[in-house]
Amino acid sequence: MYNQKIECVVIGNEKLTIDALVAVARHGARVEFSEAFTQRVNHSRSLVERFLKEERVVYGMTTGFGSNCDRIIRPEDAVTLQKNILRSHACSVGEPLEKEVVRGIQLMMIMNMGQGFSGVRIETLNTLAAMLNKGVTPYAPGHGSVGYLSIEAHISLVLLGEGKAWFGGELLAGADALQAAGISPVELGCKEGLALVSGTTSVTALAALATHDAIQAARTADVIGAMSLEALRGTTRAFDPRLQSVRPHPDQGKTARNLLRILENSAIAETYRDHRLQDALSLRCMPQLHGAVKKTFRDAVGTLEVEMNSCCDNPIIYPEKDDGIALMGCNADGSYVGLEADSLCIAMTVLAKMSERRTDRLVNYHVSELPAFLIEKPGLNSGFMIMQYTAAGLLGEMRILSTPASIDNTPTCANQEDYVSMGYNAAKKAYDASRLLENILAIELLNAAQAIEFHQPLRPSPATTAVCHQVRQAIPRVEEDRFMHPDIDLATAMIHHGEILQVAESVVGTLEF
Repeated sequence: MYNQKIECVVIGNEKLTIDALVAVARHGARVEFSEAFTQRVNHSRSLVERFLKEERVVYGMTTGFGSNCDRIIRPEDAVTLQKNILRSHACSVGEPLEKEVVRGIQLMMIMNMGQGFSGVRIETLNTLAAMLNKGVTPYAPGHGSVGYLSIEAHISLVLLGEGKAWFGGELLAGADALQAAGISPVELGCKEGLALVSGTTSVTALAALATHDAIQAARTADVIGAMSLEALRGTTRAFDPRLQSVRPHPDQGKTARNLLRILENSAIAETYRDHRLQDALSLRCMPQLHGAVKKTFRDAVGTLEVEMNSCCDNPIIYPEKDDGIALMGCNADGSYVGLEADSLCIAMTVLAKMSERRTDRLVNYHVSELPAFLIEKPGLNSGFMIMQYTAAGLLGEMRILSTPASIDNTPTCANQEDYVSMGYNAAKKAYDASRLLENILAIELLNAAQAIEFHQPLRPSPATTAVCHQVRQAIPRVEEDRFMHPDIDLATAMIHHGEILQVAESVVGTLEF
């Protein structure tokens, strides 16, 4: 899914995509602003300055936050109010978020405030962009958010020269990190502290990264699932276009065509085409289940890309002719993303469920027609026995992550926020689940590659041959028991970085999605 050619993302002229977010967050693409972006930010800021001068009552500008919204703040205290919100809200705890996640959140903060409805200064956004471009990554503990606020506050403190940040491979005080990168701290203006912590920025960044990886995993699952079918003497009859045509879900048909393309010219598949009347569901039902999963992922892309290009602030500074108005509501609610993230978890888990079942069939000599646990001398050697245990354990974790977070509710802020989306927990679960899914697919990949070699001299398909060659370049065949953890790590990295998919597509062309 990711376009490796994205080296610079210009914000302001076109809609931001998940590919662009991944380019910035994971691969270090540069961020620049268009002239239109700068103009709309400056215009929005001029309205905030006007509201402040006229002493209009606006939430978070001339009032306190949350249940303190009825407490009026004097104009001379407006800037102090913005610093205080960052310091008081930086309360998340535990292990820090991964650097790519923090970078994704920084980008989403820019997108949220840069729509022209937040009233922030262009200088503040320029500093956020400079931090991205120069590699200043704030330290943000990853636990303790119901949707937003805390994570964003930790990130925003670095703008002031406070908090902590990574730079040059070191974790430094925020002021030292900025100085080392040649970036000056920001002096916050009115409204900016609130805008920095408001919105679905952390929720969206986590879910977008998870969605990208989930899509790549689903496409790779077509390749690995085809390899397993080949190794297990499965029949390709279940992928017949006529069968798919009478249940015309587009993703089902695309998946069936993918599987047939991957297995084209396989001597193994051709030899065993009529080996049994029909296969177990984990083999013959790949078009149906993989297809349903892909549809769920595609739905998530649509929702997320709307969210990525939205203003999720509160209040909204809305321009009207020569003036403007502050609109108080709650575009910061995380339900859109939270519900999609919960669906992502469920879809990833059912994809993993089928992968684990194929792995079990590969090692289970009662059904595989292959050596027990895919090893030449079973008994003396356990072979791939415990890899299947690992897949089962990982699947158990994924089932726990599939419990929806968005149905939860714990009121906050003296019951002013009596409903909370819990979108952050949903998105964080999805990000974690995507890693577990890659592990489970990696285990199936290793099993399938080993199993196919027992069919020699029958040739696998050209696509399978290329994938097996790629695996064997890094991971030798298992002849006797050895330390297997590094093998799983290497195979997982191949899936995560898109190598398995790219190798297969180099033979059969781009697979349908």
